[in-house]
Amino acid sequence: MELHFWGSRGSLPAPLTAEKVRKKIAAAVRAARDRELRSETDIERFLDGALPFAARGTYGGNTSCVEIRGVGQDYFLCDAGTGLRDFGHRAASKGPATFHIFLSHPHWDHIQGFPFFTPAYGKGNKILIYGLHPDLGAIFETQQRTPFFPVPLKAMAAEISFITLEAGRTYEIGPLTVTTLKQVHPGDSYGYSFVHGGKKVVYSTDAEHKDEDRAFSAAYLEFVSKADLLVFDAQYTYVDAVGPKENWGHSNNITGVEMAVHSGIKRLCLFHSEHTFDDEELDKILADAREYLKIFAPHCPLVIDLAYDGLTIEA
Repeated sequence: MELHFWGSRGSLPAPLTAEKVRKKIAAAVRAARDRELRSETDIERFLDGALPFAARGTYGGNTSCVEIRGVGQDYFLCDAGTGLRDFGHRAASKGPATFHIFLSHPHWDHIQGFPFFTPAYGKGNKILIYGLHPDLGAIFETQQRTPFFPVPLKAMAAEISFITLEAGRTYEIGPLTVTTLKQVHPGDSYGYSFVHGGKKVVYSTDAEHKDEDRAFSAAYLEFVSKADLLVFDAQYTYVDAVGPKENWGHSNNITGVEMAVHSGIKRLCLFHSEHTFDDEELDKILADAREYLKIFAPHCPLVIDLAYDGLTIEA
């Protein structure tokens, strides 16, 4: 299995501004002052070797949408944030298909891409939307109801179905074995475990972890245990998560490392990044997590990434 991130921001989109692009260009020019960059190869080596990610790229601005690849002819996605639009443009060019979308919860940043999902307007496409909240169909209809959006859900030409799952049950959906876990989040959210070909991937966004909530911690550690890849909500810094933003329903990079180590995770991908953090701040979030791992579990082989729009990770 592979995971491709089409959207990785939390709460609302965070597009680059002209000022931020100028800042990146200035950083690159300063770093290039004393270098000989005569060939394309020289330039590529400079970009990849001398510049931090925040200067040569961006973590992106789309909200949650992650594609699971390598699992058959159908498309499988987690959440329908604004990243779904970019995915839809690519998928639409390849003809009619079946799309499976697993919703963590129906907060707006996880469904707001659906009205702009091109395959939903194409006859011959089949879209199955899975979730554990009741009345998902009504929620999607409301999002596209006047005066919020000019095109109602019923005007979309694709065959769209809403399927309610039960927490704790195991389902065989296409080639995937799917289980879910109720998480701590305002209005509830649900994590998903996907197993295929001997590999286990867990998608766990919008979840808050507290030391005193031992029942949830125990259930969570069992749910994610031995995963090849864990996508983990790390919207806040540890200081914010236990301070001014406690009870807001999100976690942090430090807790993510601890959870991954305790549950035997092979690879941790920090996700649902805070929309007010720029690329330099997110570089620091990742660096802090990697440094903390050296202190917390110095011999642990855990690999840590921070999701960005366009990242592909193999489980």
